[in-house]
Amino acid sequence: MIGCVTCECMIYDASSLKDKRSVLKRIITRVRAKFNVSISEVDYQDTWQRTSLAIAAVSSSRVQTEKELQKVLDFIDSFPEIERTITETEWF
Repeated sequence: MIGCVTCECMIYDASSLKDKRSVLKRIITRVRAKFNVSISEVDYQDTWQRTSLAIAAVSSSRVQTEKELQKVLDFIDSFPEIERTITETEWF
């Protein structure tokens, strides 16, 4: 089962693309190190305070995939400098 979560996020304290990218790089690096998922910024690359992240996970059951994706979303929510706004999940 393949699960893909797309979440739009706001980075309110970013005053430049450099600020935004430093926050995203830290989050993406930690997610990749801690979880067995793929993660990437997929939209709003040229916008200072807005981003869209795509996270994909693959496993043998939907329940296991859903748990892993939820752990990643909870981990992203633990960062005070980023706020998740719209989250969509797709199953393949």
